[in-house]
Amino acid sequence: MAKFTFNMPDIGEGIAEAEIVQWHKKVGDTVKEDEEFVDMMTDKATVPMESPVDGKILEIAGGEGDMVSIGSMLVVIEVEGEVPDDVKEEAEAPAPAPAPKAEEVEDRIEVETSDAGDADDAMAADPAPPPAPSPTPAPAPAPAPAPSAKVLATPAVRKRAKDLGVDLSHVKPAEDGRIRHGDLDQFLSYNSGYGAAAKTREDEEKKVIGMRRRIAENMAASKRNIPHFSYVEECDVTDLEVLRAQLNDARGDKPKLTILPLLITAICKTLPDFPMINARYDDEAGIVTRHGSVNLGMAAQTDAGLMVPVIRNAQAKNLWQLANEISRLADAARSGTAKSEEMQGGTLTVTSLGPLGGVATTPVINRPEVAIIGPNRIIERPMYVTGSDGVERIEKRKLMNISISCDHRVVDGWDAASFVQQLKKLLEKPALILVD
Repeated sequence: MAKFTFNMPDIGEGIAEAEIVQWHKKVGDTVKEDEEFVDMMTDKATVPMESPVDGKILEIAGGEGDMVSIGSMLVVIEVEGEVPDDVKEEAEAPAPAPAPKAEEVEDRIEVETSDAGDADDAMAADPAPPPAPSPTPAPAPAPAPAPSAKVLATPAVRKRAKDLGVDLSHVKPAEDGRIRHGDLDQFLSYNSGYGAAAKTREDEEKKVIGMRRRIAENMAASKRNIPHFSYVEECDVTDLEVLRAQLNDARGDKPKLTILPLLITAICKTLPDFPMINARYDDEAGIVTRHGSVNLGMAAQTDAGLMVPVIRNAQAKNLWQLANEISRLADAARSGTAKSEEMQGGTLTVTSLGPLGGVATTPVINRPEVAIIGPNRIIERPMYVTGSDGVERIEKRKLMNISISCDHRVVDGWDAASFVQQLKKLLEKPALILVD
């Protein structure tokens, strides 16, 4: 038998560490050569790790959510016989440590200086044998929960609380210390989860790991670094919805159109006049890159959290190609099969909650992009409409608000408003969307 240490490999993305997302094996399990035993997440993608040997897992680097540095131990495997030299060299070779930041160097100098002084003092004193380690005491058993304090209540109130599954010790009594039906009613009004046979809900702690952690870090960085502003405009999309229905009736074997392909086409037609919207800002270098192609991020909700796959060269695709790409990328994101390159390089993002879109949204920019567009829910409302005869009348119309959030360091409020107003004209006269 031999022990084989598999170090976290350098997966070529310029990263210093990766996060443990999910273990497929635990200590004591057997693993076969080329079998996936853990999923590791970098800033860009989730990468499964495969075992180069057959054996039994003796040790793992940590639990889900823990970070593992490149070149450090990921797993120790017991194998029969000797580990082949080529496997050992490839798996155990540590990656070069990244250069420390300036503040880390300063901290290290201070620590090393302090340690050196301690070492000098220790060398001057007579060395003493280290004390024998004391046995680690067994953890004390958790104390039993204290019984509920005595509650003053009538039998009728007690019976009602019992039927509802309510612990009266959680109910605030009146000033005289007695719980009445009104006190119980007030408690139930603030704790709607109670019902027949319901129990008090316990607090739940859940570690933030994987995609949820990445989303939290990215959104915090975006709000911390980008001075956001938002602008919202109402659009009459009655004629757009008529056009969409006509296109769907004549689509044949093509995919059914939602409003998104039409909106994306209108956005791509509007952007050439507003290049500051389709841009990325490298704030460290102080450079704004205005992109000619529209690589449009599509925010998609998945079980793991919000993901943003990218439609490449959206300006060069027709409605049906956009519909196919939206469906394909959304499915890939939800199933976890989206490729790393499909999740990078966006120049502008559209985020839509569909029927849940609300009246208006103030979406958070997907840094380092400088703008994000959010179509909201389509609702029917009466509004004044002037007919071709010049007579104003009330009609039922389909209305949708368009929200845009922008990086105020790059995009001025006038530019954002002008962009949305020009987009509004296309959406309200949708035949212009299809004109080259």
